[in-house]
Amino acid sequence: MKKYIDVRLPWRTPFGRSSNAQIRSWRICLACLLLLIPGAPSVLADAGERTVLKVCADPYLLPFSNRKEQGFENKIAELFAEKLGLEGVQYEFFPTRIGFIRNTLKAESESGLGFKCDLVMNVSERFELAAPTDPYYTSTHALVLADGRGMDDVTSPEMLFELIENGLKVRFGVTDRGPDQFWVFKHGLMGNIKPYQSQTGDPEVHPGLTLTKDLIAGTIDAAIVWGPTIGWYVKTLEGAENLIVLPLSDDFSPPPVKFEFSVAMAVRYGEKEWKDQVNQLIAENQAEINAILEDYGVPLLPLKKSPRRDDDDD
Repeated sequence: MKKYIDVRLPWRTPFGRSSNAQIRSWRICLACLLLLIPGAPSVLADAGERTVLKVCADPYLLPFSNRKEQGFENKIAELFAEKLGLEGVQYEFFPTRIGFIRNTLKAESESGLGFKCDLVMNVSERFELAAPTDPYYTSTHALVLADGRGMDDVTSPEMLFELIENGLKVRFGVTDRGPDQFWVFKHGLMGNIKPYQSQTGDPEVHPGLTLTKDLIAGTIDAAIVWGPTIGWYVKTLEGAENLIVLPLSDDFSPPPVKFEFSVAMAVRYGEKEWKDQVNQLIAENQAEINAILEDYGVPLLPLKKSPRRDDDDD
């Protein structure tokens, strides 16, 4: 919200949306034909035959998920498996970067019976490579300031701008993707930045962790970090408890900058029954989901759900 963002926004394919819809239609038709052939294996997930909840997840992305099943997405998956009366959760791990959906949700199992996994726990509510569910939380990015560097009394971005105008030197850590670069550009602070890669060659390196450690060490003085990420590190990383964390609201003044995002889950297109079941799980267990998120330090906003587009496809 695994996934930064740290909110993971939809990837786009070179084929465009209409081609994806055509591909999905052909796959569904093929699956229906296979069901008519005696003895042919089913390639569609059948919720009635589930024994475990098969989840697609990132193996390195705390606080969202990891191979040791320590993230809040892991805990929510366990909750869903329990509510469905299943034996537990089975993971297909792959780093959340290009190829994630292709190698997890859309990849057939080695046996040829079904897919490697059936549920992605963290996508944008407007995701396009798979069918997003209803969102299950809304959060925002935060302006994070190092303590003891002349900003301890800052309670708003406006106060920070005033200090900078009065001569305070502030080094901003800025990633190459996300709202932070637009926000810094909008406010004329590009001369104060230290650039960071949002994705390095090592999938185990999380840019949110790098930024937070550099704030603590004094390499940078300020950064904008996805709320669930900084909320987790404030609770768990030594020295992070002293950072100044100011949640940001969407800035609609031109040019607008969006900080607030709603996070959903995702299933394959064409699996409406399964998607409806996941939506029901979200709705019926929202209080328990919120409790898990709050335990991990996720700053929660009132849940927002964007209206569906006319071309949305289950």
